[in-house]
Amino acid sequence: MNEHRVGMHRGRGQRLSEIIRLLHSGITRVEDLAVAVEVSESTVRRDLASLEAEGAIARTYGGAQPFAPFRETLLQERMSLEVAAKARIGAAAAELVEDGATIFVDAGSTTSHLVENLRGREGLTVLTRGIEIALTLADSRIEVIVVGGAVSPSSHGLTGSVTQLVLERFAVDIAFLGCDAVHPDRGVGEPTIEEAATKEVAARNARRTVVLAHAAKLTPGSVPAWAPLPPGWTLVTDESIRSRLEPFREAGVDVVPVATGDRED
Repeated sequence: MNEHRVGMHRGRGQRLSEIIRLLHSGITRVEDLAVAVEVSESTVRRDLASLEAEGAIARTYGGAQPFAPFRETLLQERMSLEVAAKARIGAAAAELVEDGATIFVDAGSTTSHLVENLRGREGLTVLTRGIEIALTLADSRIEVIVVGGAVSPSSHGLTGSVTQLVLERFAVDIAFLGCDAVHPDRGVGEPTIEEAATKEVAARNARRTVVLAHAAKLTPGSVPAWAPLPPGWTLVTDESIRSRLEPFREAGVDVVPVATGDRED
């Protein structure tokens, strides 16, 4: 099987989305998945390991099942997953930021790529609940404001009543949100109700809200808590399969697909 030929037509993010769709349709064995997406069984096994780390699936003997018991992935783990996709999403999101803007940047691995693309900018104000986000911008010419709150041991994001109180006091041009999952009906999925509520408050006083999510996150999985995804919000994603994006557009979400780039294995 010529994987390089197939790779010209399907990026890794697209392939992960297709694997999730196939699992939902009842195709669960590694060898059957490999035939369906036209890559080797070893590549499928690596894809399944990545999806399991994201909490999107559960591995089984010889294959996988679509939903795993939810396990929030540690930030250190997430920083090494889907790096190329997150970098493209972060770069595309940074292009939405105008000079002189005040923005909220969520904690997370994809938003870390967003702020890397802002480091050379001047005249911006960044409000964030992410410790790593603040440290990344600490030596730049960007004004950084860190909200207070309790530190999540997995995401290193600040959350809770103090965080929400501070966020209520600020109006921002754009709120950039990360997520554990995103769904056109259920909304933005998070590991706890506190995290979901924090995102909802962050978006409340924003002129525009932008959700950053790579293709594997466009599924509800077993994520336990949800914030709304109302019409008028923007989704920046590397997903390019029309059938996966159309439900978001039908729900009134502005979808900004980014180029998938070269295939990753």
